[in-house]
Amino acid sequence: MKSFVWWLPLAVALALTLGETLAGPAKSPYQLVLQHSRLRGRQHGPNVCAVQKIIGTNKKYFTNCKQWYQRKICGKSTIISYECCPGYEKVPGEKGCPAALPLSNIYETLGIVGSTTTQLYTDRTEKLRPEMEGPGSFTIFAPSNEAWGALSAEVLDSLVSNVNVELLNALRYHMVDRRVLTDELKHGTTLTSMYQNSGIHIHHYPNGIVTVNCARLLKADHHATNGVVHLIDKVISTTTNSIQQFIEIEDTFETLRAAVAASGLNTMLESEGQFTFLAPTNEAFKKISPETLNRILGDPEALKDLLKNHILKSAMCAEAIIAGMSMETLGGNTLEVGCNGDVLTIDGKAIISNKDNLATNGVIHYVDDLLIPDSAKTLMELATESDVSTSIDLYKQAGLISHLSGTESLTLLAPLNSAFKDGVPYVDANMKNLLLNHIIKDQLSSKYLYHGQTLDTLGGKKLRVFVYRNSLCIENSCIAAHDKRGRFGTLFTVDQMLTPPVGTIMDVLKVDNRFSMLVAAIQTAGLTETLNREGAYTFFAPTNEAFQALPQGELKKLMGNAKELANILKYHVGDEILVSGAIGALVRLKSLQGDKLEISSKNTVVNVNKEPVAEADIMATNGVIYAIKSILQPPVNRPQDRGDELADSALQIFREASAFSKNSQRSLRLAPVYQHLLERMKH
Repeated sequence: MKSFVWWLPLAVALALTLGETLAGPAKSPYQLVLQHSRLRGRQHGPNVCAVQKIIGTNKKYFTNCKQWYQRKICGKSTIISYECCPGYEKVPGEKGCPAALPLSNIYETLGIVGSTTTQLYTDRTEKLRPEMEGPGSFTIFAPSNEAWGALSAEVLDSLVSNVNVELLNALRYHMVDRRVLTDELKHGTTLTSMYQNSGIHIHHYPNGIVTVNCARLLKADHHATNGVVHLIDKVISTTTNSIQQFIEIEDTFETLRAAVAASGLNTMLESEGQFTFLAPTNEAFKKISPETLNRILGDPEALKDLLKNHILKSAMCAEAIIAGMSMETLGGNTLEVGCNGDVLTIDGKAIISNKDNLATNGVIHYVDDLLIPDSAKTLMELATESDVSTSIDLYKQAGLISHLSGTESLTLLAPLNSAFKDGVPYVDANMKNLLLNHIIKDQLSSKYLYHGQTLDTLGGKKLRVFVYRNSLCIENSCIAAHDKRGRFGTLFTVDQMLTPPVGTIMDVLKVDNRFSMLVAAIQTAGLTETLNREGAYTFFAPTNEAFQALPQGELKKLMGNAKELANILKYHVGDEILVSGAIGALVRLKSLQGDKLEISSKNTVVNVNKEPVAEADIMATNGVIYAIKSILQPPVNRPQDRGDELADSALQIFREASAFSKNSQRSLRLAPVYQHLLERMKH
């Protein structure tokens, strides 16, 4: 038995290893997409692949699952066609593509895969065709006929004018002196070409797109007797410059060069890596105000944040973008990189004017708009881009705008425009002070706020933080959107103007004429001290109108019974602070009397025990007050139920059932049972 136990782990390990071996290595994204295309085409016969073609173009793609159902690539409609999968061909009279392509040397294979122009240019050189036909092991990334046709006349002339130097070198740069299949074309790898050992840069993306110096791999893994042929959609050229060197020699990057030097990022842009630089042109810098530009250029931290927001963490060639995708910048922000036909977009804007400029450490796309991150903006700039324009107008009228554009570490609580739907307040001295109390003396992040925390304002008030299950509130104002953290200040968008507390609950009630009868009742009930001391209460405060609605005799009786009056008033006081922004469909709040209050909110109307609230969120230092126009009645106290007792409603049911049994011959035998239960409930 011991020997069996000893061998068991080894047997399991061997089984797992064998299973992994039999399963084979994991397929690359390209192979997975090709496999999906095979599955979609199998109804048309063996080795048939479904291909999506963008309508109005010659661009074709093997289809993945998402594209198959969307029938779109880069927002453009596609049609499905069925072709032989790479490496196979049709046989007359037979379904599908049952025959493998004839295995020949690389030169002959070029013609088979649709790169006859590459064959033609190979013939023009003296040395290359013998190599392609002779012994050895090579890989060629062969441009399609269309790729050669897309070259400018100037470039073609320079190639064919000196075929044994320029053309030969260009073709050799497309070649590697060993066999390289797609499973070896890993993302970010560099292959050594047959031209001066120059690097060929490979990117293999999760969506199955493979690029070679940003040229898309159209059909891969065409085997030859002396190597392998991959068909690509562009003629590629060597690159020897880093991103930094590239921007140093381009006139359109004059401002960018100065910005990079001032930020100290030039060393990184010269180093090894695989970045995407969304490089802002001179035109992009001209689009922002001189004041903003000078502020950012004069602030090394803001400048560094700005430039890092233009650098993606991985190389992204335009050909790899077939739908929208989120890309992370070096600054930690996310940009939505997408496409609309042949046009690349950033956050939905077509701002890329020149794409796929390859460098040794990545790829450069020219952008004609600056991508300014929040971390490089002032509070004023953050607010201008948010739905808080009414609040900003109030700060302008109050002469407080300097706080929003300076270098103070602040947090602005800015109410949404919808908070002013009933009218915009007049700016006077009191309003100016209230606006100052919406500015907190520190740059905060909402994720670090905690329940019970107090925050100091420029207006001299202390504001409390309340954390609820689904809400985060500062006094009566609850945060309505994600933080926007700027260079020095943070913007909290809130749902309403806050009202800082000015006294205890008792203080607030005494100075409000609506509550004069309530104040007298509180004093009669002996609750003045409770509502004056430190605490956290929610008081549903009946107005004079609520007391006057009671019958005169009942009101007199209530006011003459201090104990009963205290019991009823305690039922109006919850034992924690609950502001209206934290009330959902239903909240049950324990009262000081012991029973629970049921508070709900619908269409901005708050109800307590189904009674509407006349005014919400009257803040006090020890709680919050809701004005109500009725007096809430506690539930009727019931004796504690015994296990052998039934409630009054059940008693009534049995009485009715017993009466019915006396009138029904079918139920005569059950009558004694009901009678017995009734007798038990009477004792």
